[in-house]
Amino acid sequence: MKIQNALLLSLAVLASSAAAQTTIKINGYGGTDPAVVGDLINKFVKPALAKDKITVVYEPLQGDYNKSLTTLLAAGNAGDVFYLPAETLSGFVATGKVLPLNGVVNTTPYIKSLNTAFTQNGRVYGIAKDFNTLTLVYNKDLFDEAKVAYPDNNDTWTDLQTKLTTLKKNLGNEYYGICLQPNFDRFGAFAYATGWNQFDSKGKTNLADARFAEAFNFYTGLAKNKVGITPSEVSEGWTGGCLKTGKVAVAIEGGWVVNFLRDNAPNLKFGTALMPKNNKTAKRGNFLYTVGWAINSGTKNKSAATKVLNILTSPAVQQYVLEQGLAIPSRTALGDNAYFKKTDAGAVNSRLVFQGASDGNVKSFSFGPQGPDWSKPINDALAAVLSGQKSSADALKKAQQDMNTFQNR
Repeated sequence: MKIQNALLLSLAVLASSAAAQTTIKINGYGGTDPAVVGDLINKFVKPALAKDKITVVYEPLQGDYNKSLTTLLAAGNAGDVFYLPAETLSGFVATGKVLPLNGVVNTTPYIKSLNTAFTQNGRVYGIAKDFNTLTLVYNKDLFDEAKVAYPDNNDTWTDLQTKLTTLKKNLGNEYYGICLQPNFDRFGAFAYATGWNQFDSKGKTNLADARFAEAFNFYTGLAKNKVGITPSEVSEGWTGGCLKTGKVAVAIEGGWVVNFLRDNAPNLKFGTALMPKNNKTAKRGNFLYTVGWAINSGTKNKSAATKVLNILTSPAVQQYVLEQGLAIPSRTALGDNAYFKKTDAGAVNSRLVFQGASDGNVKSFSFGPQGPDWSKPINDALAAVLSGQKSSADALKKAQQDMNTFQNR
């Protein structure tokens, strides 16, 4: 009898222990992210939460992340914590499935523009896990060979154009000054430098704005005399690929290009400069490419989910991520980090990407509530002019017509 009672007591203790165990599920991207997040969970999250009996599992969503997360949220099966892309923030917030973090998480340690990227109607819905901005990444050897000064942080649009034009003239037909992606995700930074706003007070987009036309004409004008070319003209799919060929002097890219060049063009000597300043406003324009950590408003474990989010955005985790060259940290205090004081090309690029988040007219890369199709009229206009199929005036006129049709559906 005593043995039986002891056995029952042991089983009860085990059951109680199991019941006390909380599992927090995280949804995020596939690809390399499972390995990266898994590493962070093992190194930082599990040790910190072991005493709280909180287990964390990462479940990546393959394919179209936004579509998959939308389906899981609607079915009530999404993770307790999940990636929240800034560009699709509005759509997810509208579902009511994202927990406002005001009063739940302390947002003050993070870069202000990043908090703004995840704010809607005064409520913060995500904490940036990391971010990127655009920089000018250039081939030092081509500038040296052309005897032209490198792009620098004080350059205006005119300064950059002069340097690129001179480089092309000095190097000849086989070389090009800059790779121009015919997409809003690169061109838009120049539009923001002029003070142009993506949406007016009624949520409409004005491509007839003189400031937008100024940026459009400058960007497409860089293609004159083949000073600038599109990626397809050198059989590449993006501007980092253009840089890899050794035939193009400048690419407009973020920190992700560093590892790409290390792996695909290890002998290329590259430098980085901030985006050039608009001559009239004396401001740079830039994008914030960022994904935040968010909490499912339907989680049954809000306290545990909050603990996990706080660890994943903690100084220790962000320091580790920075030193591993994985991403740029979102905490303001890390701007003084010793890593940013290093002089190797990768560290300089990271420092300027970090600096770019707080320098000039910086906007979240977002399509608003209308989704990715919003940018199609702009992309089509850029492609038409850069390929020589339309004049700038005709392309902009058509783009506004298409934008009006899209926004009035």
